[in-house]
Amino acid sequence: MTNKELGKDAKKTGVSRRNFLTGAAVAAAGAATLGFPSILKAQGPISMRWQSTWPTKDIFHEFALDFAKKINDMTGGDLRIEVLPAGSVVPAFGVLDAVSKGTLDGAHGVIVYHYGKQNALALWGSGPAYAMDGNMLLSWHKYGGGKELLAKLYASIGANVVSFPYGPMPTQPFGWFKKPITKEADLKGLKFRTVGLSVDVYTAMGCAVNALPGGEIVPALDRGLIDGAEFNNASSDRLLGFPDVSKVCMLQSYHQNAEQFEILFNKTKFDALPDKMKALIAGGVEAASADMSWKAVDRYSKDYLEMQTKDKVKFYKTPDSILAKQLVVYDEVVAKKSADNPLFKEIIASQIAYAKRTVAWDMDTYVGRRMAYNHYFGKKAAPAKAAPAKK
Repeated sequence: MTNKELGKDAKKTGVSRRNFLTGAAVAAAGAATLGFPSILKAQGPISMRWQSTWPTKDIFHEFALDFAKKINDMTGGDLRIEVLPAGSVVPAFGVLDAVSKGTLDGAHGVIVYHYGKQNALALWGSGPAYAMDGNMLLSWHKYGGGKELLAKLYASIGANVVSFPYGPMPTQPFGWFKKPITKEADLKGLKFRTVGLSVDVYTAMGCAVNALPGGEIVPALDRGLIDGAEFNNASSDRLLGFPDVSKVCMLQSYHQNAEQFEILFNKTKFDALPDKMKALIAGGVEAASADMSWKAVDRYSKDYLEMQTKDKVKFYKTPDSILAKQLVVYDEVVAKKSADNPLFKEIIASQIAYAKRTVAWDMDTYVGRRMAYNHYFGKKAAPAKAAPAKK
């Protein structure tokens, strides 16, 4: 090859190399501009395997599925949460350990179910909550210091989890029984199912208490292993089959006046998520909380009516004497637990301070509903008969 030809070839090579380098630079700049999404798409969506603490037929498992769908949709499928029913991987009361260890990536349940690990965890749903309802208890959690105290509690037992309480529950029934409970003496020796601090309260009131998970309660009632039980609400109780084994339900109680659900993530898995996805999850939790409470109003009221009309269940208000006794016994239990557990004492003080201010505002502000309901839906008095016309 001549020198002239070599020169021409060198020019061609230089042009080719410049084109290559330019193309590579453009490609690199494009990748940098796309950033995380291009990497995520290349790796595929993040998958998580969860378990609820509820049987498939319970509306609570439906709430768990609702939450998962909301998050899956909000992240555009970049995060895919699959929720299995109770017992699929671990027993209902075993989800905290399973999530902490990474056996499960997350769970849907209630904080009270972890009572055996640290009794102060029951304060997110077990007891009168110092007259706060479920929504006010969530307000205390977010704005009154509860969030920081819960993180402190989980750290104290070495739980590798991130917790999101959500979904305020209405006051739970006193329970299902063979016959109405009319006085405190009726509870003496009664084999009863409940959970959390209510175990201590009802034990002090004379019951023989057994803390069973939701799916085991009705079979135990049916076989006579327990004489009475409480679970949660009209829809759950009906779906789990309570009306099939009992026709007496006592409404209103202070044993679980205010409670909420819990969304639980394995902390290692959660911390590894992109910040944008963490923000979507936090927002999704609050959106699911509102939607769940709205769905509950619709579904619980329908099942409450159908249990009366179709299932022939008789509902009774819990006597005031029993309600008053619950409060007295609860205070005794709290005093004992506070003396043994500094964190328990700290949480109680925080709840009392928040409740004293917020419940006073609430009671002074909201008008009572009973008068308006009776005005529109109460039995109307028969119109007075016209006096006979005088001749």
